[in-house]
Amino acid sequence: MFQDLQIVPPQDGFPEQRRWARYRARMITCVIAQKQTKAVIVSGRGSELNHGGMTVFAGVELAINDQIRVIFTPPNGGESVTFQCAVRDRNGYTYGVEFIPDESQREQVSRMQRILDALEELNGR
Repeated sequence: MFQDLQIVPPQDGFPEQRRWARYRARMITCVIAQKQTKAVIVSGRGSELNHGGMTVFAGVELAINDQIRVIFTPPNGGESVTFQCAVRDRNGYTYGVEFIPDESQREQVSRMQRILDALEELNGR
């Protein structure tokens, strides 16, 4: 079911900073960034996912704290989800983004929670 996912434990020296386990997974993403005069829409790749955010590679210039929208299909999740995100880390065109969902995304947050809880349960066996 989730055979192409790999759980990544917190790195040495950072266990108290990492709130959730990360799951390595290949996901196609769409990043929507609002620039000064237009919205920029680019395809990208998601490579890690957890309850609070994900890692996204996208060919667009973003700065720390930029607000973007990310659309992706969670591993084995069926329908795509859209989350408002904030860029929290950057290495080239690879961004660590934090989910900052609003009330209208409550169902998507619940679905992501169920998917990630199932992954954690499978890992515990």
